[in-house]
Amino acid sequence: MRTKKRLIALCCRFVIYTSAAWNSPFLSIASRCYDAFPHSKGNMNRFLARQPILTAKTPIFAHEILSRYGPENYFRPVPGGAPDIKAMDELFLMGLKQMTNGLPAFLNCTRDFLLNNYLELLPRDLIVGEILEDVKPDADLLAACMRIKKQGYRLALDDYEDRPELAPLIEIADFVKIDFLNTNLPEQKRLGEKFAKLRIPLIAEKVETHEQFQRGKDMGYEFFQGYFFCRPEMVSRRSVPENKLIYIQLLRAVTAPQIDLIEIGRLIKQEVSLSYRLLRYLNSPLFGLSGEIHSIEHALRMLGERAIQKWVSLVSVAAIGEDKPGELVRMPLVRARFCELLAEATDLEPVSGDMFLLGLLSLLDAMLNMPLQEILAGLPVDEEIRNALNGRPSRFRSLFEVVLDYETGTWEQLEQSCHAAGLDEAIIPEIYSSALAWADGILSESLMPVAQ
Repeated sequence: MRTKKRLIALCCRFVIYTSAAWNSPFLSIASRCYDAFPHSKGNMNRFLARQPILTAKTPIFAHEILSRYGPENYFRPVPGGAPDIKAMDELFLMGLKQMTNGLPAFLNCTRDFLLNNYLELLPRDLIVGEILEDVKPDADLLAACMRIKKQGYRLALDDYEDRPELAPLIEIADFVKIDFLNTNLPEQKRLGEKFAKLRIPLIAEKVETHEQFQRGKDMGYEFFQGYFFCRPEMVSRRSVPENKLIYIQLLRAVTAPQIDLIEIGRLIKQEVSLSYRLLRYLNSPLFGLSGEIHSIEHALRMLGERAIQKWVSLVSVAAIGEDKPGELVRMPLVRARFCELLAEATDLEPVSGDMFLLGLLSLLDAMLNMPLQEILAGLPVDEEIRNALNGRPSRFRSLFEVVLDYETGTWEQLEQSCHAAGLDEAIIPEIYSSALAWADGILSESLMPVAQ
């Protein structure tokens, strides 16, 4: 009964949060029905993160949604309820399209979730149900999966191992995910050959290095999940590419102890596309300026040093990553804003701008394919930022660990890092959602094509 009531409340929320007509009678009815179930309003903390799934050419294909059911609950099921329903509830409240940029969302599905066909509450073009590795493929489950497939939904097998009892699931699989950390190389290759013959796309997950990524491509894997694209692919040449030098020079100028506005203006004018791009950013409502900006000189006169540092560093980092996967351009923007907003919620509020810069710089190694220490050696950044990025003690490090833990969905570590940073864990999901929206807004205002 509690599960049914929970589901009714969930459906009501769906109407509330997706209705385009706010004066619609359906909205009023849904609101009253939702209010009738107070137990469903208990914990409004929504812990959702996302991890991209990329194609072999590295545009983003989809995102897996990493969810948690509340500050005190990492993996335990909700008593009397279904944890995957709670994850759907979170998706409704935070916005499915905002979480995935309109791309498909891979969502973990328990046995009960599949048997009750709860996927039908979500749009079929935006959802792929992941059948968890511990789900037993008996007759009831297979029949439920066939019903789901007939409704146009796609299914993936999570953490697949080639065991005889799992063979029936292959018949209904649209994707198969192979854990590269827990599957040896010969088995990875054998499975690649097997599913290539069956024409079922393989997703290599927990891919952490470019070497693993390249090997997976050679073995016929079509999609990849993990942080390989956030790790530098070291090459013999250790210098900054010439077409990126102007942006490194700008980063040096805005991270110097004394900002020289004349020098910044001179550097900006050397790159016509950068000048145009900056003017578009500054004319954007995202920066909240009262009038239009007509020139670089005008912009520098109107803005203070901190604002100049922010937008120059933002655009420079984004431009450095133009030839990288779209998520690698988006991720430092999300990180920067996430760091800034979290800092504003702690005693680091006076230096929230430094935290913004820390987030932006944290992925420069992957963008330039150079060691981060080598890049930072050429930038006059604050010692606290340098230490935090290098994993050394710093007053910024504990807050940065909160960001890293949330991004990767390491929820148990998140509780500890929040405590160390003096953060109320309950506020983090909303801040993360705000950072996602801000980064997407910045990219939509830019002139940079972002691969999807």
